[in-house]
Amino acid sequence: MASRRIVCSRFLKRLSSVNKRWLSTQTFPKITTHYTVVDRSTDSRWKDVNMERFVDEADVVIVGGGPAGAAAAIRLKQLAEAAGKELRVCLVEKSAQMGGHTLSGAVIDPIALNELIPDWKDRGAPLNTPVTSDVFSFLTETSAIKIPILKGMPMDNHGNYVVRLGQVVSWLGEQAEAAGVELYPGYAAAEVLYHEDGSVKGIATNDVGIAKDGSPKDVFERGMELHAKVTIFAEGCHGHLTKGLFNKFNLRENCEAQTYGIGLKEVWEIDPAKHIPGRVEHSFGWPLDKFTYGGSFLYHLNESSPIIAVGFVVGLDYTNPYLSPFREFQRLKHHPSIKKTLEGGKRIAYGARALNEGGFQSIPKLTFPGGCLIGCTAGFLNVPKIKGTHYAMKSGMLAAEAVYDAITSETTSETTGIEPKAYEDKIKDSWIWKELKAVRNIRPSFHNSLGLYGGVAYSGFSILTGGREPWTFKHGESDYKRLKPAKECKPIDYPKPDGVISFDLLSSVALTGTNHEGDQPPHLTLRDDTIPVKQNLGIYDGPEGRFCPAGVYEYVPLEDGSGERLQINAQNCIHCKTCDIKDPSQNINWVVPEGGGGPAYNGM
Repeated sequence: MASRRIVCSRFLKRLSSVNKRWLSTQTFPKITTHYTVVDRSTDSRWKDVNMERFVDEADVVIVGGGPAGAAAAIRLKQLAEAAGKELRVCLVEKSAQMGGHTLSGAVIDPIALNELIPDWKDRGAPLNTPVTSDVFSFLTETSAIKIPILKGMPMDNHGNYVVRLGQVVSWLGEQAEAAGVELYPGYAAAEVLYHEDGSVKGIATNDVGIAKDGSPKDVFERGMELHAKVTIFAEGCHGHLTKGLFNKFNLRENCEAQTYGIGLKEVWEIDPAKHIPGRVEHSFGWPLDKFTYGGSFLYHLNESSPIIAVGFVVGLDYTNPYLSPFREFQRLKHHPSIKKTLEGGKRIAYGARALNEGGFQSIPKLTFPGGCLIGCTAGFLNVPKIKGTHYAMKSGMLAAEAVYDAITSETTSETTGIEPKAYEDKIKDSWIWKELKAVRNIRPSFHNSLGLYGGVAYSGFSILTGGREPWTFKHGESDYKRLKPAKECKPIDYPKPDGVISFDLLSSVALTGTNHEGDQPPHLTLRDDTIPVKQNLGIYDGPEGRFCPAGVYEYVPLEDGSGERLQINAQNCIHCKTCDIKDPSQNINWVVPEGGGGPAYNGM
């Protein structure tokens, strides 16, 4: 009998262990299969796969083909041509087409373009809508209180142009190619390579032909390596490679953490009778509460059809986990001052992208052995002006000048990868530094006990003094640390979309043209697959499903009805980076999908 009891006990223990493992896989299923998290060297499926990479050499490699990267490439070739020298410049861009992932309002200041390509009008640059009028309003739930715009104020757009920034970037790509730059659209930079001395050696593009379960397909191809004397990183806001550079070279040691906003945008074709080409409208206030930073824009473009761009920016330092930036935007469009323009029109495009809001206080060290940071990767954005394109282009041009001097100089480099040290001084001597310093306190001033009202009061003071106050405000905590537990917050009751002015999330994502190879590991990787349920759902009631503007994150019921699990719909991802920024556990790490995947914006 004793022996039977022992056997029975062992059997029950084994059964209990099996049940526990079954329950664990039900509650915490394996989500992340990406090779950046799952080690392929211990996976037998990869044992006989050839992992050699093709290697190519260039003088300069640029990561990212936005305004900053394109401007840097063009300026490098201009300098080489003027000196009669050969310079190989390669630019890799994860979008299948130059400008295909670009999204911005956008009203741009042409100052940097005037410097880079003085004859841009003759070359057909798509700047067709000069600003003709400015409107700035404070919104209550039912009215719009107009605020006068005086010359020199941040909202003064005299001399600027309303554009579709994706079209401008596409045109810049054409200018770069004509100058002799080698463009590689559809190739995503997936890894930073280093010399033995620790300096940057270049980048590797991502592997392709990997199945969703992490195994190699028959069509597997290893990415290629691009080596350079200097690598310029122009990844845009919250670049995934730049995150690693920050850590390796301690680039944020003497600055504050970057803070962010999410910008959501739609393009509408409206009633011609309501169309006023060149009209620029901005607002703040409703529907956000006084402790949530944000505002709207509505721009009238001058095109063959009556087109407007309407959008909403929400600061990602918001505290209520129930807030949905997308649904706040849909609610905003029902405000009388905006709805009157949209009525009778048709929505034709949608998209979203994170943007830097840290400003002057959050600018990191810009150079390191083997490379430098430019544009939104470095955090150059004037928040009260809501403009960064001219900073991106100018920083790219200044970096190009410093890089060109460094690699053509007869001075011996301290490291194998050359550091363009003069770039930081060039930035500090430029109008970028002067302008960002002048508005440095406006965004952080909204972190006060009066919220919006205190921020507006201080911002008015700062503008009147020209930003010459001797003090500098700090931003405080990173955005992801500001989210409060769900039990401390009130759920937000959003109205249902009417399908005319406001819309649901999935029909919106359908307008982005987003496409990813379906059978590939999700590029939204988790450091720990159990954290979403244990922490994000348990403490914050699953904010991923609300802060993502594309329906990527979804909590779905378990088969036995005992709880929920996280489902990642990676094919929906529009590469906005919001999840990587706002995840309260910092468990999500955004990495590049197969090159060419993502949104296919047509001039957003």
